[in-house]
Parts: sequence; C-alpha cells; structure tokens
Amino acid sequence: METTNFKIVSSNSNVEWTGRKVTGAHNGTIGIKEGNFILQDGKVKGGKVVIDTTSIKILDVTDPATNTQFGGHLASDDFFSIEKFPTASFAISSVKELSGNTFYLEGNLTIKDITHVAGFEATLENRENAIKLSGKLVIDRTKYDIKFRSGNFFKDLGDTLIYNDFELDFNITAEAISEQSKN
Repeated sequence: METTNFKIVSSNSNVEWTGRKVTGAHNGTIGIKEGNFILQDGKVKGGKVVIDTTSIKILDVTDPATNTQFGGHLASDDFFSIEKFPTASFAISSVKELSGNTFYLEGNLTIKDITHVAGFEATLENRENAIKLSGKLVIDRTKYDIKFRSGNFFKDLGDTLIYNDFELDFNITAEAISEQSKN
C-alpha cells in the first residue's frame, strides 16, 4: 500500500461562494490558507482544508463603496466574525468511493469555532505528483450562528430574507510532498 501526502497549493486553488436571497444572489471568492490530502493507492483517505475567512471577496457588487460596505458586513458578527475567527476548516473523517474518481467526503466543518458533520461529493484527478479535487459543499449557515435575516429566526422579512444555505464550489490543487521534505 502506497500512502502519499499532498499539500494544497493555495495559489492554484480556488473557492467560489454563492449566497441566495429572495431577490437574487451574491457571489464571490474566498482563499485557502493551507491544507493537505492523504491518498492511499490513489484513493482519498483523509485530509484537511483551512479557509482564510479574511480573504472573502464579493464579485457581483461592482460599486466600490457598496462592495466595501457589504464586505464589512460579511466580516462582522452578523456573518463570519473574521476578527475573532480568521479561519474556518474542514477535516475529513470518512471517505466512501462512489466510482473510480468520485468520492463522498464526510468530515468536521468548523466555522466560528462551531463544528458540525458535513459531507459532499468530490471528483479527484490524479496526476502522478499532483492532484486536483473539485466539488460543491452546501452549508446551512444557521448551524454556525449566522442568523442574519434567516426565516428560521426572524418573521416577516419579506423580500429581505436571506436563504439559510450557501454554496462553496471548489477546485483545489495539491502537490505530493517528497519523502525528503517530511523529515
């Protein structure tokens, strides 16, 4: 059995987020701080991804002043409290192979120091010394104390309601760590 540790290359990885509300949606990007994946005989066996919440960007709001205001709101305690919680993470706890290169990854998702089990399908491209992992994780924000304009907690929001689920679409590149660098 061959086990290989792959380190995430943040500069070659991206995470796109989408949040929806009654009147439309907002989208943007968020960076990966660090992480790794463990493969055994070419199959995902474990790993961890650490997200840099301070890097959140809004792409659909083009007016600079509005974008800055909205970004500040996402950074606030109404949403991600990035001063208190500059990172979020997903640590893989179990993997189920669905097909040759598609896996169901389950693990502990931690946002704002609150952890819940989450799972999603991911596709793996394995290229000798590098891998690419892609998929979509749908998150119920209210489980992580992000309740702003949620219909679960506030009544009569009308068209100001923000849906509880948001999506993270990710494409992550990771490179094999050589035996020499493990020492």
